[in-house]
Amino acid sequence: MSFSDADLIARALSLEDQNAFSELVRRYQSPIRAFLTRMTRGDSHLADDMAQETFLKAWQKLNTFRGDARFSTWLFGIAFNVFRMEARRKKELALEDAPELMDEVMQPATSSNSNLRMDLTEAMKLLSSAERAVIVLCCQNGLSHEEAAQVLECPLGTVKTNVLRGKEKLRRRLSLEYQHYESA
Repeated sequence: MSFSDADLIARALSLEDQNAFSELVRRYQSPIRAFLTRMTRGDSHLADDMAQETFLKAWQKLNTFRGDARFSTWLFGIAFNVFRMEARRKKELALEDAPELMDEVMQPATSSNSNLRMDLTEAMKLLSSAERAVIVLCCQNGLSHEEAAQVLECPLGTVKTNVLRGKEKLRRRLSLEYQHYESA
């Protein structure tokens, strides 16, 4: 028998059932780790550490979950806050766009790295953190724009703008890569 998230949360809170919370971790560890890996531009070790911290904070603050949104939305919000705290400590994860990365978005691959075809993972690294976050939340994890706005604690219009900008940058970069690959 499979319990709903609400049932597992109730069991974890009322009975302090760590097994119920462990089931929640099993359900959401892959999406949370994937989100954090994208946010850290592929640093899976850092993403794993941040995912562990996310679930620890979720366990400690489970009693604050009000059920206004899906549990996954609440959990992504914690993960994003963990990322934000880490980004403040590490400049390479800064939430601001890196100008040198933005210049790369519009440049086709050079002959020196023509053997390395840029894929979606590499193209995602060129997006700003805000664009990367909404693309991963909405396109990869199926959150609505409203849920993403809740996770990121920003206006709905900002989420919609970042989705459009992020998709356009990915489309342009990947089409340049494809054109370069076809002409080689």
